[in-house]
Amino acid sequence: MRGDLLSDPVEGLDEALAAVDAFDEALVAGLLRPGPAQAAAVAGLADAVAGTPLAARVAEAADRTTAGAAGEDHFVALAAARCALLGSVHDALTQRIDEAVGRPVAEDDGSAGSRPGSAVASPGTNLLAAARSWLCDLARGGWRGIDHELVAGAAPVVSAMLPDPGLRRRATLLDGFAAELAASCPGATLERVPVRRWADLWSRALLLTVPGSAGDRAVTPVTGRLLPLGIDVQEHATAVQAQVHAVFEPADGGAPRLVRAGVSAPKPDTVVGAGLWQLLRPRVSLLGVVSEGRSMELDAMPVTAEGDLLWDDERARPGEPADAFATARVMLSTAIAARVAPLDRHPVRIAVPVLLEGYTARSEDDRLVFDLAGRLLAVDTDRAPAAGPLTPEAVAASHSCVGLLRWDAGEFLLQPLAVEATVRKKAVGAHAGAWAGGTTDKAGVRAEKAATDAVAVLRERAGRLLRK
Repeated sequence: MRGDLLSDPVEGLDEALAAVDAFDEALVAGLLRPGPAQAAAVAGLADAVAGTPLAARVAEAADRTTAGAAGEDHFVALAAARCALLGSVHDALTQRIDEAVGRPVAEDDGSAGSRPGSAVASPGTNLLAAARSWLCDLARGGWRGIDHELVAGAAPVVSAMLPDPGLRRRATLLDGFAAELAASCPGATLERVPVRRWADLWSRALLLTVPGSAGDRAVTPVTGRLLPLGIDVQEHATAVQAQVHAVFEPADGGAPRLVRAGVSAPKPDTVVGAGLWQLLRPRVSLLGVVSEGRSMELDAMPVTAEGDLLWDDERARPGEPADAFATARVMLSTAIAARVAPLDRHPVRIAVPVLLEGYTARSEDDRLVFDLAGRLLAVDTDRAPAAGPLTPEAVAASHSCVGLLRWDAGEFLLQPLAVEATVRKKAVGAHAGAWAGGTTDKAGVRAEKAATDAVAVLRERAGRLLRK
């Protein structure tokens, strides 16, 4: 790992983010009657994409918006410009990571991401137009201008979209966005506006209302050996997800590639810690295999062009023992990462598996950092799940780490998935997903028992309600 490349500035990065930030601030007060600062922000967005295929359309949209006469097509153009800028930031950062770890870059054969869908009128076209109209009304009113009446305009659209499988994903995005806005009404009284988050949700949702924008996911079957690196656990009050990062070794001798396999489940807010595995474990056999430190043999397992395995237990069987650090040392630097679909290119999506060794861990400005030959890399120990033995203390005592390189608040951060430390002259590992298949750890056993009791009570209550 070349730590200098992670700390050196990326050309044009600050300017692109500044243009996005200014436009996001313009959305706070709304674009119905833009003031001088808002007009300058919109013009700055247009200037940032000058010389690109979007230039003419965004310039026209900026002029109409500044005059307070923007229509739906103009707002779509502005959202496209914003997404294009964040996509360029994503690409520049991932390229820098590839250079730092010496990883080969996959050739762009045009197959990455979704295949363009048809823009021909379909039963969902009118619903997408209704959703687009609501999102444009939000942009005109701004986040300070939201009220319950404006936000409620999404409800009938979402209700009509949910029954259609082809529109369900977009309906879920709209529903979640509307719920966040409703919980913050009225916007005029908000102490703090989540400027970047709401602008992200707004621009993505708006672009997905354009017919054909979602496209069709390109899926191909793959056969070979899956070598897990670690598990990233993401927990919400009402849901939990575990994402396994791994290296896939094709049976035909092709180049190894980075892949992911995710599983999620709804959960009550009383199930926490190691109890989360009880909700996830029955849904996929992969979790137990990862906790045992084994590989998996895949047979015609579907995988998307972005490297997401569409897991099917019938197409997988446990393989030989496979240590995550051995896999990382031998194969990680040569594994090719999948291309990211255009609409998914965003700095927040960056999560690249890397191996670090020979560093010195220490505290710097009240946070843990790894010293890589004089270059400091911040470590995000807050992402370490309570559902495993990977503690901040274990990370601080380590000398080797398999983790996800992320980018947040203007710098690269490392999220540990597994660490190794030397104890009595022996290498001892701690893995975030070590309890996925079960545990004898006292704290883990207590959490699992508490989860069992909580789930049993909830099922009994649900049964009584159904009987009534």
